[in-house]
Amino acid sequence: MTDTRERASAIDPPYDAPDYHSSGLRHPTRPLFALHAGPTELHGPVFGETAVRPADADLTTQHAGEPLGERIIVSGRLLDDGGRPIAGQLVEIWQTNSAGRYAHGGDQHPAPLDPNFTGAGRCLTGPDGEYRFVSIKPGAYPWRNHPNAWRPCHIHFSVFGRAFTERLVTQMYFPGDPLLALDPIYNAVSEPARPRMVSTFDLGTTIEEWALGYQFDVVVNGHLATPMVG
Repeated sequence: MTDTRERASAIDPPYDAPDYHSSGLRHPTRPLFALHAGPTELHGPVFGETAVRPADADLTTQHAGEPLGERIIVSGRLLDDGGRPIAGQLVEIWQTNSAGRYAHGGDQHPAPLDPNFTGAGRCLTGPDGEYRFVSIKPGAYPWRNHPNAWRPCHIHFSVFGRAFTERLVTQMYFPGDPLLALDPIYNAVSEPARPRMVSTFDLGTTIEEWALGYQFDVVVNGHLATPMVG
C-alpha cells in the first residue's frame, strides 16, 4: 500500500511548501481519510439560475461610479478532464482593486480603497462551459512572506459543482508579470503545471478603446487540471 508521505508528495502543489511560510502552519500533519458522500453531498445545495444575476459578472457597474484602473475582460471555459465543457456551474472571482488592496477589513495594506470597487463577481457557465467577467486589472501588493515580498497581480477563482464538496479554488495570473519568478505560491506548483494558472492576452476579446481581453480556461480533474491554489 502506498505510504501516506508518498501520496502527499504527489500532490501538486504540495500541502507544505517551505518557501510559502504559512503553508507550514496549516497543512495536514496526519493521514487523510475519505468520507463517503451522503445525501447533502449528492443532492445539494443546487445553485439555480435565479440566484445569479447577469449583472453579477460585471465588477465595474456594482456601485454609483466607475472604479479606477485598467478595465479588463476575462473569459474562458470550464472543462472536465476530457476537454468537455461543463455547463451551469457557478464561477466566483475575487481580487484587489487597481492599487492592490482588498475591500476587506483584514487588509491593512496602506494603499487606497476604491469606493466604486468591491472586487467580487460571479456567473454561471453557459452551454459550452463559457464564462465572462468585466473587471479592473488588480494591483500587486506586499504580503510579508519574506523580505520585500510582493504578490503578482492575480484574480482568485472558485468553481463549484452541484455540492460544496465539488470545488476548485485557484488563482489566475497575467502574462509577462516579473513577480511570477519571485512568488513562492506560484512556484510551489510544479514547473509543467504553472502555465495553466497564467492567462493569455486575447485580442479577439479586447474591445477597441474600452478594455483589454484575457483568456483563461479552468480544467477540473485529470493530469491537465488547473492547480488548486488558495
